[in-house]
Amino acid sequence: MRRSLARISAWMFARFGDRRRLRDGALAALVPVAACSVALAGLTTWAGTGRAGSPARVSVTGGRVLLPSAGVQETAAFFRVTNRGGSGDRLIRVTSPAAPGGITLARHRMNEGNGAYRTGIDSVEIPAGGSLAMSPQGVDLTVPATAGEWSSGDLVPFTLEFRRSGRVKVLAVVVRPGSASFQ
Repeated sequence: MRRSLARISAWMFARFGDRRRLRDGALAALVPVAACSVALAGLTTWAGTGRAGSPARVSVTGGRVLLPSAGVQETAAFFRVTNRGGSGDRLIRVTSPAAPGGITLARHRMNEGNGAYRTGIDSVEIPAGGSLAMSPQGVDLTVPATAGEWSSGDLVPFTLEFRRSGRVKVLAVVVRPGSASFQ
């Protein structure tokens, strides 16, 4: 028995060196094990809240279209898009039978001389658990319209198309510029 222990001890010393090498090896193995444990705890918490892998749940509210001024060929439309799901989604297209010329998704920006300008964008992200409040200072929809077609209080149908959630049909009320709050 003593010879067996001596052989095992000699083999372990030859294999692992002294105790310091053994301790260093154990500590080196402990770091990835601890990192995996923390990641597993985080994933377990995330899954436990019901948000892991849940699809995007998009709702669209607060639709408003600004009444176009006489002689102006475009106006703007605004919506509040909320995503209560666990995955992000993207607004990729907006259509309306009341706007046959096509609707453009746009972002408004300021230049160095405090002049505003608009740039068309292809899509806009709606993060998981987040929302997008369209406004004249941010993202909005540019809608072709003729001033004589709409009156204040009219309802205009829109279809907002999302990459994952599909199409959402909503109505927007026509309002006079300056009468709508964008908060």
